[in-house]
Amino acid sequence: MSVEGPRQESSQVVAPCPIAPVVDVVHSKWTAQVLWCLLHHGRLRFGELRQRLPAVTAKVLAQRLRQLERDGLVTRTLYEEMPPRVEYEATDLAASLSPVFAALAEWSRRHLAEVETARVAYEGPLVS
Repeated sequence: MSVEGPRQESSQVVAPCPIAPVVDVVHSKWTAQVLWCLLHHGRLRFGELRQRLPAVTAKVLAQRLRQLERDGLVTRTLYEEMPPRVEYEATDLAASLSPVFAALAEWSRRHLAEVETARVAYEGPLVS
């Protein structure tokens, strides 16, 4: 079996990895956690998201929500009341990622211990 670079078709380079574009959409730190939270808890206000994800800073959470809104995975609803209220909700497009997240969670449940074992074997025993 030979190893070749990307194939050329009609002078266009074929991407070597078909999942790379979706990984680019959900790869940012906290993106998967924010989506999971909204998919499992429904519509939430910013403060409610912060409570459910206490390790994320407000700045990073705001950035992730804007990114997810831009990508069509989250909707932001502003209620014109005093004080103004904003709620975030996962879109149907985000919900379509649920089976992907479920498959990754199952893979993690089945194989993460093997990954940890391989890491320890690679690094060698810790010397104190």
